[in-house]
Amino acid sequence: MASGLAVGTFGIFSPELRAEEPARQAGLGEAAAELEELGFGALWLGGSSSVRHAAKLAATTKRIVLATAISSIWCEPARVVAEQRAGLERLHPDRFVLGLGASHAELVPDYRRPRATMAAYLDALDTAASPVPAGRRVLAALGPKMLRLARDRSAGALPYLVGPEYIAKARGVLGDEPLLAPEVSVVLESRPDKAREIARGFLPHYFQLPNFEANLRRLGFTDRDFAGRGSDRMVDELVVWGTDEAVRARLAEFLTAGADHLALQIRREPGALGAPRQAWRRLAGILELTA
Repeated sequence: MASGLAVGTFGIFSPELRAEEPARQAGLGEAAAELEELGFGALWLGGSSSVRHAAKLAATTKRIVLATAISSIWCEPARVVAEQRAGLERLHPDRFVLGLGASHAELVPDYRRPRATMAAYLDALDTAASPVPAGRRVLAALGPKMLRLARDRSAGALPYLVGPEYIAKARGVLGDEPLLAPEVSVVLESRPDKAREIARGFLPHYFQLPNFEANLRRLGFTDRDFAGRGSDRMVDELVVWGTDEAVRARLAEFLTAGADHLALQIRREPGALGAPRQAWRRLAGILELTA
């Protein structure tokens, strides 16, 4: 990796860290500080996140990289995001990465031409009063066209819901230089039936979104794999689970395939609330991280 982003090998991907409700915000700053001390290199704020979410956690941490994962290009004008980012940069230099995505047609009323719209958004970031450097932004890219845009106009790509086979193909599109930092779902459960049941609690949601379905079909998954909330083959490709040793070995496969950094998302049973701090601690131990 030569992108210049000091994110280390392992980070945490967490929608919980950008909670909006006051009752759920309590302790998030403390949780972010603990993740930093555990040795994770970056916090990827999952869901529809913004510079404002990152700013809250920057105030409670010292060095860990904070990234949106992702900021939708349909939510705020590029000039506004650029100005917000400049303000955060003045207070906390070199701590923030702007993760951008084009979202999905099912979620955006006026969705159109995602690649062209993303390119125009990047143009606006380049020409803003306080430009966002290409080296401080990454794109949520899956297909080859968006991967090429990430290669040419940003520090790299943050693909979602992928396995090692996809990583090898994406690295071929990106080339050696750009950052390849996939989100990786992790279930800390060694019993196969239980682990796969947890995975099937969240996977079907993504099957309904054409971008994800198309990407999985490009990788060779068929109707049979999508049936019944996901075949064992699909679950085992997309979700890391098992004993501590199995989890460690499986994550190594992503790195061997060409990933530079893994944005690890702890997956739990439906209805689990709050940040999974105990699971994060266990994961740091599995990975033998040091601050």
